[in-house]
Amino acid sequence: MTNAVVLYSRENHAFRITLNRPEKRNAINNDLIEGISDGIKQAEADPEVRCIVLTGAGDKVFCAGGDLQPGGGFNFDFAEPSTAYGNLLRQAQNCPLPILAVVNGTCVAGGIGLVAMADLAIAVDTAKFGLPEAKIGLFPMQVLALMKALIPARTLREWMLTGELFSAQDAMEAGLLNRVLPAGQLAECADGLIASFAKTSPSALRRGKYAMRVVEAMSFDQAIAFAEGQLGLMTLTEDAKEGLASFNEKRSPKFTGK
Repeated sequence: MTNAVVLYSRENHAFRITLNRPEKRNAINNDLIEGISDGIKQAEADPEVRCIVLTGAGDKVFCAGGDLQPGGGFNFDFAEPSTAYGNLLRQAQNCPLPILAVVNGTCVAGGIGLVAMADLAIAVDTAKFGLPEAKIGLFPMQVLALMKALIPARTLREWMLTGELFSAQDAMEAGLLNRVLPAGQLAECADGLIASFAKTSPSALRRGKYAMRVVEAMSFDQAIAFAEGQLGLMTLTEDAKEGLASFNEKRSPKFTGK
């Protein structure tokens, strides 16, 4: 299925969402936000999908950030307490499926927010990154909400306060990316991660993603008490029973997500 600016495809256990505004360097507007959001909903509704892959069309640009043209991505309804982009970041945080960002080229401004909202991210080694909003009188406010948990404070301040570009290697060393690869190895790496997701229990990933988000705001004592209760609940799932049985019977598990 296809949205005007977003392409969808199902490949094995992965639901691929491809940003498809090459003439605008895949810049973010309301249609693109809606397309990504709808894609996440479709993936969540398909019991055969084990992960979501977010990437850009072509081999030059992943996402150039918000569309700065008149009528582009900076149309705010000040009567609303939240924005469409902010709601997309919230949706991704609550998504029960792993999200993998495959950064195929330049990624700046709000595009970095799309990478930060993913659970894992890999990038081609020629990709350039940047948070240049301060150079046009803005600031990456919404991106900051996610980046503060990923990037060391001094590095994040440098990126946001100078607005200068940085390399994929710098992005990986700071924690934004999991891996950086030559262009010819990017798809192979993504396929390997997708295959790993497909071997896991959907119910375990749902509860795991929920737990990882919740414990971020907890003290150790709160987090360990919460984790103890969650682990006990997980043993009641069909997937946990199947996983334990398959281990003892020395066979591959057949998870249902229940």
